[in-house]
Amino acid sequence: MTAALNLARRGLGTVWPNPAVGCVLVGGGRVVGRGWTQPGGRPHAETEALRRAGGLARDATAYVSLEPCAHQGETPPCADALIEAGVARLVIAHEDPDPRVNGRGMERLRDAGIEVIEGVCRGPARALNAGFLKRLASGRPLFTLKTATSLDGRIATASGQSQWITGEPARQRGHSLRADHDAVMVGIGTVLAEDPSLDCRLPGLAHRSPLRIVIASHLRLPPESRLARLPSWILTLAGGGAARRDALAERGVEIIELADDGQGRVDLAAAAQALGERGLTRVLVEGGARLNAGLLRAGLADRLVWFRNSRLIGGDGLPAAAGFGIDQLADAPAFRRMSVEELGDDTMETYERIT
Repeated sequence: MTAALNLARRGLGTVWPNPAVGCVLVGGGRVVGRGWTQPGGRPHAETEALRRAGGLARDATAYVSLEPCAHQGETPPCADALIEAGVARLVIAHEDPDPRVNGRGMERLRDAGIEVIEGVCRGPARALNAGFLKRLASGRPLFTLKTATSLDGRIATASGQSQWITGEPARQRGHSLRADHDAVMVGIGTVLAEDPSLDCRLPGLAHRSPLRIVIASHLRLPPESRLARLPSWILTLAGGGAARRDALAERGVEIIELADDGQGRVDLAAAAQALGERGLTRVLVEGGARLNAGLLRAGLADRLVWFRNSRLIGGDGLPAAAGFGIDQLADAPAFRRMSVEELGDDTMETYERIT
């Protein structure tokens, strides 16, 4: 099952709105087939593993990181494919709560006389597909706030200088995060200040660059900016300049109009729902202090990835998050540390929100 989970990770960032699934077929004491969800969500992991195994799948054990689908979509149900291939046993890590599945895959296999064991490595499987599960449960993607700061939590000096707080190993790790997320989101302030491309610049992984999302309440994204020339969605309020809107649309930018939060800005909760409706499951946020604060205020920051250097900048530097209205410690969002990595002179800490 650990091997199946490792295979599933290959699909992160490329298979939305589907989950990332891995499958390993074992027969005669050896692995006879391996598969993982392919880009775009098709073919499924089980189909890929069965194709590679061929006739060796008969009487094999299938280790699958998520319950096989039981509904007819663009492809036949994976539960039926496993039955037809003659597998003798199915071991799954996590049930699929999609209403079209939700136990039906396991039930169909059991009805066919196949032994089904569930819950093996359930915790790691749940963590792997946390974004898919979040979207099913709440209608929105999982948001991960990524920031790089000094030891005292500053993302820039008082003059605005921020390149580079962290070293090359940390920056490479940041690019790997882009590769396994569906989209990367920034605010318009970051775009105007840096004109980023938000691509994955690791060798051989340029094709894993995510969709770009910009929060631009008043549609200030310049048509000549890099993001206007790349696959991008702009979240904005209704109205705005018709000429700019037309210019951005001509470049292929998708403009998504959303409700006002009452203060002349895009309502971030409505934005989260809109992204979920369009199929996104995992969004990496690389915004500045204001966007970070807005997501924290709205309770939308599910995970933090915090790159920390040993420099001290001081209180006149720019904080990782602007003020978001916390007066009492009891009201402060709390996070549990999931992992720590040493990256040269920097440290990368990953946290999940305590709910």
